[in-house]
Amino acid sequence: MSETLLMILAGLILFLYAVSSLSTHLNEALGDRARDTIARYTSHTLGSILVGIITTAILDSSSAVIIMAIVMVNARVMTFRQAMGIVLGANIGTTVSSQIIALDVARYSPLFLAAGFVLMVASRSDHVSRAGRVLLYFGVLFFGLFTMEHAVEPLRDEPFFTDWMQTTEAPLRGALIGALVTLVIQSSSATVGMAIVLAKKGLLSLAGGFAVMLGAELGTVSDTLVATIRGSRDAVKTGLFHLAFNLISIVLGLLLFGAFQGLVQQVSGDAPIERAIANAHMMFNFLGVALFAWTLPWFERTLNRLLPNPPA
Repeated sequence: MSETLLMILAGLILFLYAVSSLSTHLNEALGDRARDTIARYTSHTLGSILVGIITTAILDSSSAVIIMAIVMVNARVMTFRQAMGIVLGANIGTTVSSQIIALDVARYSPLFLAAGFVLMVASRSDHVSRAGRVLLYFGVLFFGLFTMEHAVEPLRDEPFFTDWMQTTEAPLRGALIGALVTLVIQSSSATVGMAIVLAKKGLLSLAGGFAVMLGAELGTVSDTLVATIRGSRDAVKTGLFHLAFNLISIVLGLLLFGAFQGLVQQVSGDAPIERAIANAHMMFNFLGVALFAWTLPWFERTLNRLLPNPPA
C-alpha cells in the first residue's frame, strides 16, 4: 500500500512540475508578443473569450492565464471588462487538457521525452532548443499520468479506498473532495486528470467524476484570489468575478446534477467512461460560458458599484 501511494505521489509531482514548467517556459517564449496580442484582440467580449480559450489551451493552465490577465489589469494594459472575457475563455481552454488525457496519450510519453531531449541538447538554435524543452515537459506531464495510471491499479483490492471513492457519488461530498484536492495541489487540470485515471481503472463512477470535477472548478480560484492581494480595484474585481462565475456554475451543476449526467451520457454514447468525464468537463464549462457571456454588463455594473474605483 505504501509503495502504491509513493508511486501515485511521484506521478502527481511529475504532472504538477510539468504543468508549472510548461506555463513558465511558454510564457517566456511568447513574452511581450503574447501580452500585446491579448491586449489587441480583447476589445470585445467574443474576442476576449477566444483569446482566453487559445492562450489557456497553449499554456495548459487557466490559473496562469487568469493571473496574467489580473497582472495586465493591474498595469492598466487591459480593462476589467476585457479581463472578464479572458476568465470565461480560460474556463473553456482548460478542458482541452482533459480531452487529451482521455485520449490515452500517456503511453506515448517516451516519444515526447526523447524528441524533446534530442532537440534541446543537439540544436544550437534557441528557438529549436526552446521547442525541445516544451516537448520534454509535455513528455514529463504524460509520464506523470502514466505513472499514476499504473500505480492506482492495486487500489482496486483495497476496500477502504473503494468505499471512500464511492462516497464521491454523493454530489456535494464529491465536489468538496474535488475542491479540497485542488486547493492542496493547486491544479484543477491535475484533479480532473486524476479523476479520469481513476475512472479508467474502474475506481470512480461517472457521477463521482462529475462531482469531483465540479469541486475542482471551485478549488482553482484560490491562487487567482491570492494574485489580487495589494492589486488595484479592477484586479480585485477580476478575481471576484472568477469566484462568482465558478461558484454560481457549481451551484447550478449540483442542482441539475442528474439532468446534466443524463445529457453527458446521451452525448457520449458508447464512449468509455474516461471520455465521458472529459466530455462532462468540456460541456459544463461551455454551457457556463454561454450562460454568463450575456451577463457581463450586469456583473461589471454590480462589481463597479460594490467596489468603485478611487478618484484619479
